[in-house]
Amino acid sequence: MWSIIVNRLKQGFRTLPYPKETPYFPKRFRGRPILGENEGMPICKDKDPLNAVTGETKIIVDMGKLTFHESLKEAFHPGVIRYSQDYRLAASKREDLLLSNNERTLACALDVKMKKIFGRSLKLRHVSAGGCGGCEAEVQVVQIVVFDLYRFGINYVSSPRHADGLIVTGPVTKNMAFALKETYDAMPAPKIVIAAGTCAISGGPFQGSDEVHDGVDNLLPVDLYIPGCPPHPITILDGLLRMLDRIDK
Repeated sequence: MWSIIVNRLKQGFRTLPYPKETPYFPKRFRGRPILGENEGMPICKDKDPLNAVTGETKIIVDMGKLTFHESLKEAFHPGVIRYSQDYRLAASKREDLLLSNNERTLACALDVKMKKIFGRSLKLRHVSAGGCGGCEAEVQVVQIVVFDLYRFGINYVSSPRHADGLIVTGPVTKNMAFALKETYDAMPAPKIVIAAGTCAISGGPFQGSDEVHDGVDNLLPVDLYIPGCPPHPITILDGLLRMLDRIDK
């Protein structure tokens, strides 16, 4: 027992001071894309197999399809697209993930009625709907002491009967569609749905397959989109706190 106490004292306080302080990210972190001059710029589709970048005269980047891979920058001349260190990627509407300029549209707070119900306590049921395990790991890791999801009154529950909302990862395979709908129907109203990760938003690399539904919003209404492949835990936390109006703009 004494060795445990001594070790705990040596460890000290390890929870990040987010959101009071901006978290540190390594230089290679790939956050919100920044667009440079791209008028009439051709696109090398071999470098963009998920069709995350479209547009004829001016490019549009769909963060809902983006895997944040380094090769996307090679689809254009140098400087046309680069990744910033901005971790604030979550959005309340699917169209807010479409970037045609460098203006930021961040996730909005729930309406007054919903915020009154969920603002101080939010219970989420996590459903993995055919994901690779990457987003699943990041969604779970926000519970550890470094990020400490519980300090904000947010935690995961095992039963949809106890849940206020769903957080879904994966492209929603046909085999998981029924289970996802049943889980949603089992939750008491009002309820929210969160799509976490590129696959849950658009189907990711599986989009167009006959075996997936290309994301959650083809089956259920989505209240929060959190892009990333996988999304960083701070990005997930930021989206949740903005939705609950627990963070300054």
